[in-house]
Amino acid sequence: MAGTLEDHRLAGDSPVKVDRSTEARSVRTRRALGLLLMSAAVPGSAQFVAGNRAVGRLAMRAWAAIWAVALVVLLGLWLLRGPTLAVLLNGPVTSGLRVGAWLAFAGWAILLLDAWRLARPTRLLRPTRLTLTASTLVLVIAAGFATSVAASAFTAANNVSEVLRGGGDSSQKDGRYNILLLGVDAAASRDGVRPDSINVASIDARTGRTVVFGLPRNLQGAPFPASSPLHEQYPDGFRCEDAACMLNGVYTLAEGNAELYPSGNAGLMATREVVSETLGLDINYYAMVDMGGFQSLINAMGGITLNVGRDVAIGGGGSAVSGYIEAGEGVHLDGYHALWFARSRHGSSDYERMNRQKCVMSAMAKQLDPAVVATKFVELSEAGKDIVLTDVGAGHVAELAELALKAKALELTSVDFTPPLIVTAHPDLPLIRSTVVDAINAAEALDHPDSTPEVSAASPQADRSAGPEPSDSASSPTVPTAAESAPTEGVEVSAETAEAPPICTVS
Repeated sequence: MAGTLEDHRLAGDSPVKVDRSTEARSVRTRRALGLLLMSAAVPGSAQFVAGNRAVGRLAMRAWAAIWAVALVVLLGLWLLRGPTLAVLLNGPVTSGLRVGAWLAFAGWAILLLDAWRLARPTRLLRPTRLTLTASTLVLVIAAGFATSVAASAFTAANNVSEVLRGGGDSSQKDGRYNILLLGVDAAASRDGVRPDSINVASIDARTGRTVVFGLPRNLQGAPFPASSPLHEQYPDGFRCEDAACMLNGVYTLAEGNAELYPSGNAGLMATREVVSETLGLDINYYAMVDMGGFQSLINAMGGITLNVGRDVAIGGGGSAVSGYIEAGEGVHLDGYHALWFARSRHGSSDYERMNRQKCVMSAMAKQLDPAVVATKFVELSEAGKDIVLTDVGAGHVAELAELALKAKALELTSVDFTPPLIVTAHPDLPLIRSTVVDAINAAEALDHPDSTPEVSAASPQADRSAGPEPSDSASSPTVPTAAESAPTEGVEVSAETAEAPPICTVS
């Protein structure tokens, strides 16, 4: 007698029944998810396999072209960083890349949605269909987010390209780059542009070690080089009988004689000439910063932190004092308070104000967090675009940025040419120039411990005659020689006297 089907199954002498509908559903599920993943990894591959092969082929070629361009850019940034950045930081290029990124996203999103259609979701079970649909939407959103980040980067690059227009001198000057830093307060109430902060950052092209030289805005007799169009008018330096011809007035003077500088930017060019001649340094680049724009830039970077030596007024001058930035250690300043800290004139001298402005600029350079740059690069670039004018070119920005990162890890040497080092009404130019040489030699010796810094031979003696400084004191201070006054590592020459405590330091 024949046994039951179960008996035959247990005995192993009968085939097992297979649920064909379950197997078919499993195949459809794998096919659906596979098409979606293919479209996510290689846009167009799902269409090439299961849809319109012509569309799929075109999309895959476009995808390959995008990766080829990305590879070329990466190789360029590795092997030819300067020229590659010069191309990438070009307005039309960045605008085209931004538009291209959004077009690529639109095409990718359409291909993902079409892959969902080719997966035939209506033939899938409800849980699988929901998973497929949710996965498709997540992939579209992720692609949109990635595209938004890329487009923002291109927007930031476009903003930077508007600043980095070039025109400066990229050649090293005795192994250094010398950058003129001008701070102007272009408030609506002020007539014309007069730099309030005049500094030169001299950067070692190998180590990034930086020495900053500060010149007071009220320096008189600033010399024009023989090659300057204004030298004939002021052969003995920028000086007037009423003592009104001060260093910050060179900008306005040149703007009033713009025909002498046919290439444009007369004020900047003349200021550059005078500062270069005064310090004895060849200038590579300039960067002029509107101090009124500091507020948005400092807010974008999350504020700065300083050690403040004494209370600084908010307001004053043409307006009432509305409060004070109180003295203390580790004082955190937002953009509004940092601007007033740099700008305030109430109850202080020009020399103290110079020092405060330098503190703000140093804090911005030292405390800019890479994480902030990564998350707020558009805001930073927008703020920078509005406040900075420079002749640094896009092709040289990579090298300068690398030097800035090296400098951030080193102590900054700062020399202010203010009393008692010099008398601003009658500056000793040989002393200024020899002090510059000594300070640079001392800074370079820090990277070569076995070497001895070379002190300049021609230093004026302390018993030389000097004219009075009408705005500071009745008697002229004793001026030290270059060797005596050369700064040491990490020490800033005070605004008023070499012994007075600094008004501020970077926290």
